[in-house]
Amino acid sequence: MSERVWITEVGPRDGLQNQPKILTPAERVQLVRSLDRTGVPCIEVGSFVSPKAVPAMANTDQVVAELGNDERYCALIPNLKGYELARAAGVRWVTMVLYASETFSHRNVGMSKVAAEEATAEIIRRAKEDGVGVIATASACFECPYDGATDPAVVEGIAARFLDQGVDVFVVADTIGAANPGQVKSLMQSLVSQHGAERLGCHFHDTRAMGVANVYSALEVGIRRFDACIAGLGGCPFAPGATGNVATEDVVMMLQQMGFDTGIDLAALMSASALAEQLTGTAPGGRARAWLEKNYRESA
Repeated sequence: MSERVWITEVGPRDGLQNQPKILTPAERVQLVRSLDRTGVPCIEVGSFVSPKAVPAMANTDQVVAELGNDERYCALIPNLKGYELARAAGVRWVTMVLYASETFSHRNVGMSKVAAEEATAEIIRRAKEDGVGVIATASACFECPYDGATDPAVVEGIAARFLDQGVDVFVVADTIGAANPGQVKSLMQSLVSQHGAERLGCHFHDTRAMGVANVYSALEVGIRRFDACIAGLGGCPFAPGATGNVATEDVVMMLQQMGFDTGIDLAALMSASALAEQLTGTAPGGRARAWLEKNYRESA
């Protein structure tokens, strides 16, 4: 049997949050259902954040209500209020954001790194009581648009604290796409040696065209969980210079050609990519788009 790699599709949240066109809840549901048909094991369906701060994520409760409470769905939350909204909507998994950069923490959620960590720790305690899974994503783990290069020791400290607290998955995020494969290998190898790979994941952007290379580098040291975004959508409204996430179709193509099992139907994934392009009008598609369209979209 092939070795399994788990992909979390972040398109309906991370992919849409910074697009010029704001999709309706019905359009967001349409995109999630298209992704459902690919077999992707986890989909980030939205976020419970202030609609004033992120208008594209307004009415996520309506999206969840229409989709139903599937174990595969997760939602991002910024704080305890967001957790309570997500819990009331019936979400079974939540993602909290931690910060390797002080300035980015203030720009993104208006609180210090320490305050963000305290909020996450409280949510972990609440979630354990409620039977809700928690993913902790540490942002700006390689470089911050405001504070510059990130000390790997800072990321290692955050990982140790939250893995010890029992977070289900700890994700290392290259929020602005600044990392190179050597940096990824060094940091992730260190984290794997300290904590094992089972609860570690990575989130890469493709700003400098190294997203897939960074996935490969993390794979080489044992990481088997990755975020990716349909059609290469993405970008953070609070991180200048952050472009799209590494495209799900590129990552899945590479993994399948390397012999890994993703459980994802690549032909169906190309159909979902086409829908993302149609709905947003801005989705660039993956870097292997022309080859994938020729070989998969025609057979979908």
